[in-house]
Amino acid sequence: MTTTYILKNFTPLDRNTSGLDYRKELNEAQYEAATAMAGPLLIIAGAGTGKTRTLVYRVAHLIDQGVDPRSILLLTFTRRSAEEMLRRASLLIDHRCNQVAGGTFHSFANLVLRISGRHLGLLPSFTIMDRTDSEDVIQLIRAEMGLNSKEKRFPRKQTVAEIFSMSLNKQTRLSDLLELEYPHLIELNDDLAELFRRYTTYKQSKSLLEYDDLLTRLRDLLADHSEVRNRLSDTYRFIMVDEYQDTNHLQAEIVRLLAATHNDVAVVGDDAQSIYSFRGANFRNIMDFPKHFPGARIIKLEENYRSTQPILNVTNEIIQGAKEGYEKRLFTRKNVGTRPKLVQAGSEQMQSQFVCQKILELREEGVPLWDIAVLFRSSFHSFDLEIELARHKLPFVKRGGFQFMEAAHVKDLLAHLRVLANPQDAISWNRVLLLLEGVGPGASQKITKWLLEGPNAVERLRSYQAKGKIAHGLKTLAQVLEEAAHVELPSEQAQYLLQYYVPILKQNYPDDHPKRLRDMEHFQGMTERYRSLERLLSDMALEPPNDSIAGVLAVDPDEGPLILSTIHSAKGLEFHSVFIIWALEGRFPSIYVESDEDLEEERRLFYVAATRAKQNLFISYPARVFDKTLRMVLSRPSRFIEDISPRLLEPVALVPEGSYWDWET
Repeated sequence: MTTTYILKNFTPLDRNTSGLDYRKELNEAQYEAATAMAGPLLIIAGAGTGKTRTLVYRVAHLIDQGVDPRSILLLTFTRRSAEEMLRRASLLIDHRCNQVAGGTFHSFANLVLRISGRHLGLLPSFTIMDRTDSEDVIQLIRAEMGLNSKEKRFPRKQTVAEIFSMSLNKQTRLSDLLELEYPHLIELNDDLAELFRRYTTYKQSKSLLEYDDLLTRLRDLLADHSEVRNRLSDTYRFIMVDEYQDTNHLQAEIVRLLAATHNDVAVVGDDAQSIYSFRGANFRNIMDFPKHFPGARIIKLEENYRSTQPILNVTNEIIQGAKEGYEKRLFTRKNVGTRPKLVQAGSEQMQSQFVCQKILELREEGVPLWDIAVLFRSSFHSFDLEIELARHKLPFVKRGGFQFMEAAHVKDLLAHLRVLANPQDAISWNRVLLLLEGVGPGASQKITKWLLEGPNAVERLRSYQAKGKIAHGLKTLAQVLEEAAHVELPSEQAQYLLQYYVPILKQNYPDDHPKRLRDMEHFQGMTERYRSLERLLSDMALEPPNDSIAGVLAVDPDEGPLILSTIHSAKGLEFHSVFIIWALEGRFPSIYVESDEDLEEERRLFYVAATRAKQNLFISYPARVFDKTLRMVLSRPSRFIEDISPRLLEPVALVPEGSYWDWET
């Protein structure tokens, strides 16, 4: 006999049935944010002030006050963060929190479109394409349009997909986006526009949606169909959004539409940590929230639980220079701590030596490597440091961007240098020859074999029997290598080879050659520290330390490696000790930053880096760096820290051991 189990209808419970003492568990500002009920709410949560804790307690409090958990919508940027918040809320009260609708904007859009997409002509069985699927469709249409020929030099399918995605996320016209972000592709505007039109038609005819379409179609559904909009708004009476400063134009519009029948929207974020405009995030969303939701209550979380007060004194000064933002000053009860250091290094190499030496000292003091981070504005800023870390056998992992040896254009240049150092290097010859027009894998192997059969491979380049473009390419290569061989310093050899290689780089990487050119300029700067080509190539050939951590760790293997990271990849993390390198005017902020908006985001990026530190903060810069492109010397510390008082940011000058200043002091 089958037994039955009755599922009871949800009935709102009496207030605060959990008996949780919210006042005792939260500070005053957190309590105010967690217990606010009706009306729009903007929670400005400074770095390390417990925003997640506040959101968790807010979910619990709403349910404790008798709110049906099914009427709460929690939107986050990762599914994991939503699940973690609801798990913690359940631990505070009970399983009722499991009924809260929590997830990402995209997962919510998928759910709604499956149910109500028929209003837009969408079948419930529509397929969501991943990025690879999108790129394959773009490639298919590209071929149909005849845009695959070499003469056209059309962007790769990956670049086209990125352009289309950014246009949707930023809600920007394709032509405007090309002008701002891809000026070297502006002449292809008409072809790209037609490709986009055909791509859109193809998706519609096949009932396909890509990741970005989920948001645009949800927005269209809410904007154009009032019955769906009002039904969803009535269902979700309490809307919460995490990391609101990272929302794009579409997401903010969706939030406003979901609140059509009420104004019970609570968003949490920090204007000072809005650093993802390159992904489409819109700084104006958090700044204009009070305008979009008149009467919004603003609560600021300013008590920091991460950093010492000396570190917060510096971070407060950094962000105080922002032209626009919500005024706040972070404070903490951790008043004891050392002043952050501003370290002036004579050169990039000295900067790298300082970082390595200080890391070794910290490790001796008991700070594990995994709790130390070196942060930088751009991936190539750590190239020289990676070499120095390898010399000191300090293991590291790098997050955001690529390791030095992984960059294809760097490998290309190194192959030319290796051929100079060792003309019998068949692998490098093969890579160099494949860069020549008309030379494929078969021809490359054949030429390499012939070159290595004689005593002088470079000289034999001129006499190889070839015709047309291949013959011209071999003679040009021979001339460049011969000229480079007649100079002694690696920096001069690299200069000869760069002049030859730059046109090849532009041809082989038409989509992003401006960025790769900056990498090349930085690489040339690195060669200036060497007097021997063999030593340079030996250092470059070192096995990446993170590939063999066990072999180089001199401490407990459980300690883990040092963290190297771009600042974008370090947001949300914290470390005992943080080094910010290349805090040099012209590098951070970059000399290529043009608009006021971009400059302001650079300041916020610096602020995010500094607020990752718990106990120690070291900011360093090389005192003199010659920029070959601009033909000027960069020598000032970043404007973001230049005027901070020495009472807050202690100046440190590096002195080589054994120098006059060393024994004098």
